[in-house]
Amino acid sequence: MRLVFAGTPDAAVPSLRVLAASAHDVAAVVTRTDAPLGRKRVLTPSSVAQAATDLGLPVVKTDRLDDAATAEIARLAPDLGVIVAYGGLVREPLLSTPRHGWINLHFSLLPAWRGAAPVQRALVAGDSVIGAGVFQLVAALDAGDVFDEIRYRVPPLATADRVLADLAEQGAELLHRVVDQIAAGTARAVPQSGEPTYAPKLTAEDGRLDWTRPADEILARWRGTTPEPGAFTTLEGARVKVIELHRADAESALAPGRLALDGSAIRVGTGTDPLVLARVQPAGKSAMAAGDWYRGIRSAEPVVGS
Repeated sequence: MRLVFAGTPDAAVPSLRVLAASAHDVAAVVTRTDAPLGRKRVLTPSSVAQAATDLGLPVVKTDRLDDAATAEIARLAPDLGVIVAYGGLVREPLLSTPRHGWINLHFSLLPAWRGAAPVQRALVAGDSVIGAGVFQLVAALDAGDVFDEIRYRVPPLATADRVLADLAEQGAELLHRVVDQIAAGTARAVPQSGEPTYAPKLTAEDGRLDWTRPADEILARWRGTTPEPGAFTTLEGARVKVIELHRADAESALAPGRLALDGSAIRVGTGTDPLVLARVQPAGKSAMAAGDWYRGIRSAEPVVGS
């Protein structure tokens, strides 16, 4: 089949590579325009744009799948559109431009966590089993019939980047199978069943850790917001990014937010048992061992998040 692939971040790259190596013809790759990155705000191609260039595939850069993008894609006469984390909606008439429409690799077990941040929201909610599915794209958000899905047990303390990387690799193989089945005329999709939940894009404030909450809940939020948008706390009004956080080996009483030096790390009190801050990044500084940061604190009894 003749495919058009749309995607933008790292999570879409394994799917592009698998399809580019398949028997199908990737006629073009649609991705968002170059974005300013780093302190010097250098315009940088998306991960998918870079991968497509490396693969020698034509690239269409656009931030909106508008009339101009629709016309350019229609000119390619694709049989199927494939979208993986592009970062924009496909609407009519583009939705029905390919002969078989569009399919989407989504990183959840639909109808759970429809939306932009399914892995992150699932981790914040404390889900231990998540997954990925390939569904037929329709006008309503992530509501189309599902061709196939995989289930994934979240490794202990895995953060969003690790989980997304795993699902991106496993989901790419799933996507390839579904594309083959559509080409062979054997694909069968079934309607989603159950009550939907939604996963809107995370904001910076979603990364704020509330030390009065139970330890499990705080760990879940840290996992879901690491590395982006970044879990954080504050000390005397200054923001401190929490790079590494884990459970303490032994329980000990410590008031919520209260810090106590523990070797190169520090323990921090929660609403239940304390957690261990292993690495932090104070505002304007590099990441460092939490113990080193603690030794520079002037307060005799420091409390974070107050």
